[in-house]
Amino acid sequence: MDGYILSHMEPESDYLYRLWRTAHLRLMNPRMSSGHVQGRLLKMLVAMARPHRILEIGTYVGYSALCMAEGLQSDEDRVVTIEINDELEDFTRPWIDGSPFGHRVQFVIGDALQVVPALGETYDFVYIDGDKRQYSAYYDLALRYTTPDAFIVADNTLWDGHVTDEAYAHEHRTEGINAFNAYVAADPRVETLILPIRDGLTIMRKKTENLC
Repeated sequence: MDGYILSHMEPESDYLYRLWRTAHLRLMNPRMSSGHVQGRLLKMLVAMARPHRILEIGTYVGYSALCMAEGLQSDEDRVVTIEINDELEDFTRPWIDGSPFGHRVQFVIGDALQVVPALGETYDFVYIDGDKRQYSAYYDLALRYTTPDAFIVADNTLWDGHVTDEAYAHEHRTEGINAFNAYVAADPRVETLILPIRDGLTIMRKKTENLC
């Protein structure tokens, strides 16, 4: 079925394939990269939402940032992507800079919980893919720095099925994801949908009538 899906959708660019392949050859935990299906979905969501400024929390190799940059309507629009692990910079920055869409990406090394308030900007679209233990904090941050009707997307919200596996109930990252999922589901400020794509993708729309 995976092969069938991949053969009946927009193909992955050669550049993104080489990025994905190089990450698998050179880095630990390469499956953290979004990959073909999720990357095309992110591009389409951005093209549909038509944001001017996107915030990404958790860059890793830049695959998802480049896909979202591809979906932007104009070269004046921006993806601000923040990565806390400075050891990834030497790998990631050249791939962003070398992309046909890299000029739309602002790559920042630091803790998003500190960087975003310091930047003092607002965003129309947020993609959360950072430390799973901090997802609820990232979500609150996103709500504070987004425009009315903004979209917030969170990755890994099914966490390899660990969210329903008692064996992982007290594992810190699983606890973080479960706390986030419960928090968002009960939050009247957003509309929420979980898609069972890859490792789980939660899509939220900030309600205009419930500004924080």
